[in-house]
Amino acid sequence: MAKINPHYRKLSAGYLFPEISRRVAAFQKENPQAKIYRLGIGNTTEPLPPAVINGLKNGVERLASLKTYSGYGDEQGELALRESLAALYLKRGVTLRPGELFISDGAKPDSGNIQSIFGVDNLVAFQDPAYPVYVDSNVIAGRSDSYNSESCSYAGFVYMRCSEENGFIPEPPAEKADLIYLCSPNNPTGAVASHQQLKKFVDYARKYRAVIIFDAAYADFITDPALPRSIYEVDGAFECAIEINSFSKSAGFTGVRLGWAVVPQALSVEDSEPGELNRLWLRRQTTFFNGASNIAQRGGLAVLSPEGQVECKAVINLYMENARLIREGLQQIGLTIYGGVNAPYLWLKTPGSLTSWEFFDQLLSETQVVGTPGSGFGPAGEGYFRLSAFGHRADIEAAVAQIIAKLKI
Repeated sequence: MAKINPHYRKLSAGYLFPEISRRVAAFQKENPQAKIYRLGIGNTTEPLPPAVINGLKNGVERLASLKTYSGYGDEQGELALRESLAALYLKRGVTLRPGELFISDGAKPDSGNIQSIFGVDNLVAFQDPAYPVYVDSNVIAGRSDSYNSESCSYAGFVYMRCSEENGFIPEPPAEKADLIYLCSPNNPTGAVASHQQLKKFVDYARKYRAVIIFDAAYADFITDPALPRSIYEVDGAFECAIEINSFSKSAGFTGVRLGWAVVPQALSVEDSEPGELNRLWLRRQTTFFNGASNIAQRGGLAVLSPEGQVECKAVINLYMENARLIREGLQQIGLTIYGGVNAPYLWLKTPGSLTSWEFFDQLLSETQVVGTPGSGFGPAGEGYFRLSAFGHRADIEAAVAQIIAKLKI
């Protein structure tokens, strides 16, 4: 008799973003004439730059010729793309070998899949608040106990609280954790860890033979040259960290799907020698994955070209100007807001004693603006609200004007 994986039943009821969609649909049904301004889900909105489009077209055209047609490619990713990524890291002072880079269909799948190469009895620590896939994928794997709806947390996990007091960058756990998830620039808070803050985690991980899973998907939004864009800018990180990144936000590939993971040869854990985790991830990918789309990879090569870098940076600058307009507009009416300087996300403190979902409903009903309740990102997210700078300029300006004019605080 077949049985389901019981760990799925532990997942908190209703995924964050579908619940947002449900509430927005209900509001739209009752108010069919209302224009909804979406500053919630972090989905890019601007067209792909010309250089990238040409790269994707080149990928399609190659499939139309007998001489250049390709079927299955290298599961680890095209060597030319991995070499180009290694060259990008080298500009940041980080030396990687192509064999340490693994091309995928995005940072989200890698974030969920990477934990499969580690034992189920590992103790996992998360930044709190955090992107839900980190927590949910480890719940499904069986590393948690039951969900507590009052505390919005799972027993058996370590939550590293991010707060106003610590600038939304936590300290390493007090206890010995085995897997540590960090995201910088952070989704949802927009906070960016300094070299010194990351060094604390690297030192901790090396001491306890732990592994840091570092999500750098928003690294290209960092404007402050003093802030690290890769954890490998920190001494010792090659021995204890896996880095995940993506073309989704930096190049608008949310629908194209292309990302990568870095698994260094020097990385090791308590029961493993250097090199084995790299081999295990390759085995995982070759077993469950046939490689990223060869068309998408041609687009990725175009993104990394000099022309592509200039054009993609222009789009990033547009989003960051959106962030400035949101931040300064909301500050005008007395709201407390963080982030939006080195990241495309802004972290709003809900006014008064409103919960995250209460503020969601008020913002929608009074201004027709949609954001993301902070409680959906973990227990420390309660009382906060995420706004996204991804949007067309006219819509951003209209949304900010709506909030300034209509929000009752």
